[in-house]
Amino acid sequence: MRLSPRPLAVLVALCAVALAGCGDTLQDQPISHSVLESLLLPAYPVYWLGGSFQGKAITEAGQDPSGAFSVQYGDCTEGGESTCVPPLRIVTSPDNSFVAVGSMPHRTVKIRGLAGVLAQAGDTIELATGAVVVGIYAEDPRLARAAAATIVPINDLGMPGAPLPSPLPDTGFAAQPLPGQTPVPLRAFR
Repeated sequence: MRLSPRPLAVLVALCAVALAGCGDTLQDQPISHSVLESLLLPAYPVYWLGGSFQGKAITEAGQDPSGAFSVQYGDCTEGGESTCVPPLRIVTSPDNSFVAVGSMPHRTVKIRGLAGVLAQAGDTIELATGAVVVGIYAEDPRLARAAAATIVPINDLGMPGAPLPSPLPDTGFAAQPLPGQTPVPLRAFR
């Protein structure tokens, strides 16, 4: 049986639409240079693992309202719209007075010359270094340890595996209002 050109064109178009649905639904886009450049601006070090780490490219980076910077590596392994659990996330918090383990079971281990905190069976590592706390959130302990051995600041000098700076005394960041909590000064209209 031979199809005429019009039904054949419709069939080809339908097949193309059906096959397009089999692709990567996340539609990975490269991180723009302006996003990466924003990691260079803070007065404190912002940690990362380079443009990719163990085959996982940066898929998201940015700053949250608290001033913390987050760099995500790899596509979401769990979650849906507005929720994402990536294979690896590095979070640099300028509040060096807060290590987020709370009442969660954890243990302290020596990592790159610092007392690091391991939680969630080793999937989470918190490192107080210099004026920041670096949180490493990984899909498995091996990946978390490899990331802890490799992190470097994007906006300062650093070498993977080298000892990290000792934690500084509390910088008082938590006592300062967030930019969104500071009212804009009033001005008279002219």
